Amino acid sequence: MHLDIVTEWYVYADRDLSVSEYLLTMHPKPLEVISFHCQQAAEKYLKGFLIYKGVAEPPKIHNLDKLCSMCADFDDRFKDIIKECSSLTQYSVQPRYPDELEITENDMTKALTSVRKIRDFEPLVKLRELIEQNEDSDFKKVTLSEAESIDAGLADIARGDSVSHDDVNWD
Repeated sequence: MHLDIVTEWYVYADRDLSVSEYLLTMHPKPLEVISFHCQQAAEKYLKGFLIYKGVAEPPKIHNLDKLCSMCADFDDRFKDIIKECSSLTQYSVQPRYPDELEITENDMTKALTSVRKIRDFEPLVKLRELIEQNEDSDFKKVTLSEAESIDAGLADIARGDSVSHDDVNWD
């Protein structure tokens, strides 16, 4: 079992979701960026599960339908979130380029609802609980410190302060 690696995937997934939620405070809301980070969070939750189940290196794909199907090979209940996965797949690449995909506020809201349902999906919650119980895991500490760093950096940007690569603590 590779809980340390799974923990990293969950931390990155939580970071993507936190960024999505924080960006809701911007005016105008960057609908494409929020939707993209929702897809990224879901992808990382699924890949973390696959690693936990022994898939040494999950495929380097963004197709959540395929990743969900792979998870369902280990646990049939993943079929219950295929609709959410399908709805998010479209945000993997297209929103990063102008004129590729028109995203409405309703679409963005559905993306947030879908990724939260995936995050709160019972098999993934059980895995999160296992990670948190692991004495060697720094999951809570890492998640909290990263959230504080993200909030501080985004607050600087929102105020119009420039943030350079050297200003960020990359440890």
